[in-house]
Amino acid sequence: MRNRVPVRAAISQSLTMAGRGLLKIKHNPQQLFDVIVLPIVFTVMFSTIFGGAIVGDVATYLPLLIPGVLVQVAVAASVTCGVQLREDLDRGVFDRFKSLPIARIAPLAGALLANAVRYVVATAITVAVGFAMGYRPGSLVGLAIACVLVVVVAFTLSWIFALMGVLLDKASTVQGVSMLVLMPLTFVSNALVPIDTMPGWIQACANANPVSHLVTSARSLAADGAAGVEIGYTLLGAAGILAIFVPVTLRTYMRRT
Repeated sequence: MRNRVPVRAAISQSLTMAGRGLLKIKHNPQQLFDVIVLPIVFTVMFSTIFGGAIVGDVATYLPLLIPGVLVQVAVAASVTCGVQLREDLDRGVFDRFKSLPIARIAPLAGALLANAVRYVVATAITVAVGFAMGYRPGSLVGLAIACVLVVVVAFTLSWIFALMGVLLDKASTVQGVSMLVLMPLTFVSNALVPIDTMPGWIQACANANPVSHLVTSARSLAADGAAGVEIGYTLLGAAGILAIFVPVTLRTYMRRT
């Protein structure tokens, strides 16, 4: 039987594994391709397509769009965590880690922590593209807080996709199922268009969607730095996801590895 690893040692080992993940990104920067390209494509495409139709011009639409794209690209980036986890499991990487005198949770926690760099890159690129197109937030400090909030929520959601990576047998299946979850989660929300323009039953779904609360929080923070009630809903939802999916993911990971 394996000896129980102290919590302090497990945290240190998890950070070491996160460093391994960062080295993988350093030696293969193509892993950042999607979080660099998606913010550019989404911002330019959605602003030019929806800007005139929704508010009359692109410049007026940007304060509504940029927080929405921030959320969309960060949430989309969290899907990759489950895909990469499944690929590592298929290659036997985690089997080799099992032979090391480290905490069983360390490789999983390290992979999730390293993937947070992708969320930071995605938010930074989105803000940079927005500024290049003329976006000017009312509060730079509020925008920075909004970016941190988006990264935290994306990390929270990554536990859901990590569970898919452990449960499903192929990386392609993880990708497909994750996209089925991701598309309604991000598009049936107020990220791109006002909710009141949607049919009644879609409005009910969009109002209940945690992504809508996150987008509203980000917009409020970027506009005037105000921390409204939506932030409380967002953090409460994130805490609920962690409370449910962290133990389930860990238990499934321990059982299947």
